[in-house]
Amino acid sequence: MGKLLKRTFSGLIFVSILIFSILYSKITFISLFFILMLFCLYEFKKMIDLKSVFPHLIGILLFVFGNILNVEDIPSKIIFEYVGLALFLSIFITFASILFAKKEEVISHLGKIFLSIIYIVVPFTMMVQIPFLNSSFNYINTTILGVFILIWTNDTFAFLIGKSFGKHKLLERISPNKTIEGFIGGMIFTFIVSFIIANQFIGMSKTQWIVIAGIVSIFGVLGDLIESMFKRQAGVKDSSNFIPGHGGFLDRFDSVIFAAPFIFIYLQFIQ
Repeated sequence: MGKLLKRTFSGLIFVSILIFSILYSKITFISLFFILMLFCLYEFKKMIDLKSVFPHLIGILLFVFGNILNVEDIPSKIIFEYVGLALFLSIFITFASILFAKKEEVISHLGKIFLSIIYIVVPFTMMVQIPFLNSSFNYINTTILGVFILIWTNDTFAFLIGKSFGKHKLLERISPNKTIEGFIGGMIFTFIVSFIIANQFIGMSKTQWIVIAGIVSIFGVLGDLIESMFKRQAGVKDSSNFIPGHGGFLDRFDSVIFAAPFIFIYLQFIQ
């Protein structure tokens, strides 16, 4: 199978699964993104050479703690209380565990653990909250679907315009292929698509979608550049090879995991 065909085929499967999970139910959405978080956490730990179980332990507990109240079909309040206690204890144990680490590795080891949590777990936990941030606190799937459409639009047109017209490098020492022309082109098309989304998707106004388009255009690119910096530091081209032709899951989510917290903050603010 040719490289382009493999990339197209795996990309279509990935996007189809993502859209299906978002549209089918909140349970499929939360479940898939929980699994994706675990994959991204695994890839990032490998990238920064971190051998510790605590990022996954704290990550699982934090994700459940942050999202369990959105699931009414189980005794969520009881689980929330117990998971909160377990989360506190696991953070305490993480600090206690450094007593057994080599003296010169203590700060570096602990820093990598909490970097993994802040960079991967917190954004995914906030991301899953986004479709619930409305006046009724119900699951509105078009909100998170719209965010991903804007992310994909920005990435696609930044690449196409940058490749066709790009002459001025955006941040060459981190990502030599990104250009200022691509950044501006991606932003323009993201704003255009936000107008279309506002007319098709209920739940948010045109102004709100325009603001989200701005957040995606700026912070999505920053997320891409930050992951490129981590990969350059680690000396790797992709975070993994889980998605044929596309690299790893973190390569696909680098933009959204950096934009999601700012979208979360904005939607919290306007509510």
